[in-house]
Amino acid sequence: MSAPTHTRPRRSPTTDPGPRGGTAGAAVVTALVAVIGALGMWHLTQGTSGVGWWDLARFLAGAREDVGGVPVGDVLHGSRLPRLFAGVTVGFALGVAGALLQSVTRNALASPDTLAVTAGSYFALTLVAAFGLAVPLWASGLAAFAGGLAAAALVLGLAGSAAGTATTRLVLAGSAIAMALDAATAMLLILFKENTTGLFAWGSGSLAQLNIDASLRALPFILVVLGAALLLSRRLDVLRLGEDTASSLGVPVRSTRTTAVVCAVLLTGASVTLAGPIAFVGLGAPVLARLIAGRLPSLHRHLFLVTVSGLLGAALILFADASLRAVLGAEGAASIPTGVPTALLGGLLIVVLALRLRDAGPLRRPPGARTGPRSGRRFLVVLAIAATLLVVSVLVGVLAGSLWLRTGDVALWLQGAAPDLIGRALDERVPRVTAAVLAGAALALAGSIVQGTVRNPLAEPGLLGVTAGAGLGAVIVVTAHPGGGLGALTTVSVLTALATFALICALSWRGGLRPDRFVLIGIGCGYSLSAVTTFLLLRADPWQTPRIFTWLSGTTYGRTFPEVLPVAVALLLATPLVIGLSRHLDLIAVDEDTPRILGLRVGRTRWALLSLAAVLAAVSVVAIGVVGFVGLVAPHLARGLVGARHDRVVPVAMVTGALLVCVADTLGRTVIAPAQVPAGLMIALVGGPYLIWLLRRSRA
Repeated sequence: MSAPTHTRPRRSPTTDPGPRGGTAGAAVVTALVAVIGALGMWHLTQGTSGVGWWDLARFLAGAREDVGGVPVGDVLHGSRLPRLFAGVTVGFALGVAGALLQSVTRNALASPDTLAVTAGSYFALTLVAAFGLAVPLWASGLAAFAGGLAAAALVLGLAGSAAGTATTRLVLAGSAIAMALDAATAMLLILFKENTTGLFAWGSGSLAQLNIDASLRALPFILVVLGAALLLSRRLDVLRLGEDTASSLGVPVRSTRTTAVVCAVLLTGASVTLAGPIAFVGLGAPVLARLIAGRLPSLHRHLFLVTVSGLLGAALILFADASLRAVLGAEGAASIPTGVPTALLGGLLIVVLALRLRDAGPLRRPPGARTGPRSGRRFLVVLAIAATLLVVSVLVGVLAGSLWLRTGDVALWLQGAAPDLIGRALDERVPRVTAAVLAGAALALAGSIVQGTVRNPLAEPGLLGVTAGAGLGAVIVVTAHPGGGLGALTTVSVLTALATFALICALSWRGGLRPDRFVLIGIGCGYSLSAVTTFLLLRADPWQTPRIFTWLSGTTYGRTFPEVLPVAVALLLATPLVIGLSRHLDLIAVDEDTPRILGLRVGRTRWALLSLAAVLAAVSVVAIGVVGFVGLVAPHLARGLVGARHDRVVPVAMVTGALLVCVADTLGRTVIAPAQVPAGLMIALVGGPYLIWLLRRSRA
């Protein structure tokens, strides 16, 4: 009898690639360092002073000549080297942070941006600036760390422990918290304009530095955190095999995850403190590193993966910054933050990853949304109460303001006999209240359509990028043709909203409607379109920037009846049509098979309804700017009150949406009068926490 043959187990390429694998990883690191060196040389030749590569070469060789009356040494040490060092430092920090977050969540879409770490850090720094606190760099970094850590903890808590199996939940939670934090940040920028001057452009990520000192002070800190992250590399390698396996092999899962997240937040806070929130480098760099690891398995080892992600992050920022100045010219690119092109690419990357991800099906409805049948009497009572509250809110909105009026003043105004001061106040307020009511109803109707057709209770036009598309169209008109008029503004906004909707549908309809993919593609498109909008805004007349920024935050300021007319017409045409198709919506909201069995042409009906929702979202943007969350909150409240039948949900949701926007507009005009807070920011401050509550209740 022969002795048993002992076969030697093959090494897992993801955990032990062997000596050759280590050599390959070191080669990749060396190659990336060389690439960064080449990009750095190109980066140094870009600038507004006219100093080119030949001038720099002569200076390094010992020549001390001026170019255009400016010493080459002053240009190199005072402007270009600080910008180069900031780009390398920030890019490396964000790349490492993204790699750590993706590893601990086992989610390819995890990053400092999608987990709201960047938004939390930016909000904390803006809060410090708003109150005029002069603090040293280390204190600013501590504030950024605290804000980012709180945001990350909240997102990860909402996503659940199995974040890797809840991609849509993770991105929705991060988007909701980021929107709420961005709204709070925008409110601070508006209310404390004197103390926060320049923070809007910096808020998109800027590598402009006064000197090289800040980068040199941040570099040792980043290297120390990198060392701590690399000490976790073996634990993270084992953690890739699953929590149970890692625990059985003696890896402390909880402490490993906590330490990795803290390291990622420290790195993100340092980068935001140094250069502002440069978007999506922390997403793109680790994704590229993992794509390379598909060809070179040694990079799956976190010792190499983390390092390569950091180097790729530095390369991405240098390439984006140098390319922007090469394309637009040094003068043209001076006003465009580096975070704008990276945000554009980040949104596109989310779309690409969403197309590759497996769909997990529709999100489970939260317990409060499991609505059973409701009686017709309940529907009528709820509708009557909501309508009464709306009438009261409209009356208060007309009377409230820096000058409080009485109902008799309104009666005199209607008769044309009001005093001049009262007449001017009502001439301003009545169109504003009308715009708020009609736009709120339009957004709620659009949200009801979207949630029913994609069978996702957390979908809405704002999260799906449709309102971002409409906002882009409006900004194109305002910046390119300021005198284009209302007709051009409405037409272009509707066309860009429809084009955005068509693009999202074309990308997500491959192989049939998949709710997770639809939502993720919409979010990615929204990020990219917002980056383009920011680009146009920063390229516009500086005197127009505050006005456009306020309008993009969602405001009724300065509205007139002609600007409200498109919304009124759209509602008059769309409301009876949607109520007439409510039975179709009920069937589509069930599943894909039931309506087909009953003879309904699902594809055609869904296209028609979603197109109508896109038009409604577009005309609401024309009326009050970009307002989010109304299309989410109003339909959800309506379903909880009157059941899931759309012939009841639609009217109640429309009245509720009108009520929400009207109340938000009134509060924004009166709480801190004579200063005003845009209605969109007020709603975001409420809608963000509401979405967070929904996500928490719907956790599996």
